[in-house]
Amino acid sequence: MSRPDAGAAGEGDQWDAGIIPPPGLVNIANALTVLRLALVPVFVLFLLAGGPGWRTAAFVAFAIASITDILDGELARRRSLITDFGKIADPIADKALTGSALVTLSVLGQLPWWITAIILFRELGVTGLRFWVIRRGVIAASRGGKVKTLLQVIAISLYVLPGDLGAAREVVMAAALVVTVITGGDYVARAVRLHRAVPPHQLVHGAETAGAGEPS
Repeated sequence: MSRPDAGAAGEGDQWDAGIIPPPGLVNIANALTVLRLALVPVFVLFLLAGGPGWRTAAFVAFAIASITDILDGELARRRSLITDFGKIADPIADKALTGSALVTLSVLGQLPWWITAIILFRELGVTGLRFWVIRRGVIAASRGGKVKTLLQVIAISLYVLPGDLGAAREVVMAAALVVTVITGGDYVARAVRLHRAVPPHQLVHGAETAGAGEPS
């Protein structure tokens, strides 16, 4: 959107040239991310309280937080509200919500610790890979990443809801676990390829869409 002669123009001329100013820190996308972070301890407290009523409240808190995960990324991209804060806070909020749910369920003895360990290892590993290749580019969200996120949300929701849901919980969690591992391996492979493909002198400074609500 810059003018052909933007390289020769001074910084004060950029606004006249029609360049969109960077978004402010306070915007709807970041507000939703902060809301998701704030809901994490509320969700955990409800889940630990026990009883059908508290479990239902925990499910509602988890559902609202999961919806904000979808909305903040969409709003950030569609309205050009991507900020440095959002790029850092969004994946942290995602991992905090998923991680707190899995750990709490394992503490309560309702989910095997090895399942929690595998999923958390994958999620934290992918987050590390994001920062490893962030200056070389952005790895686009895959369809598998979106399926993984959806399956994890459904599986956790089934474990949080009160009542005996039988094998449904285990089946969906098993599917989520398999897709989580497969997509994690795919992300590692794509990150390594990107790291090798982009030499140091071609590094990108400030990848604008990195981590902006993209499931991985």
